[in-house]
Amino acid sequence: MKLSIKGMLIAGALFKAIVFLFISLMNLILRPYGGAYLAILSSFYPGYDPVSVPIGMIVGTLYSLLAGALAGLLFACLYNFFADHT
Repeated sequence: MKLSIKGMLIAGALFKAIVFLFISLMNLILRPYGGAYLAILSSFYPGYDPVSVPIGMIVGTLYSLLAGALAGLLFACLYNFFADHT
């Protein structure tokens, strides 16, 4: 059985973006929540600043969409490769 690459790409992108947006909103409401995670992401995502709230959340969500899509793509490709060779 093979995985749909397009489906995994979309699912990974949406999942990562929704999780990032949730953590950012929770950090906005309950200040220390997820602060360390967001600080780590600021070192990976150029231009993302967890302190600048509206712009930072948009930039971080876009980066998360891209990272989730890449993770979904890699997972589906690796799964399909190894599923064919077993």
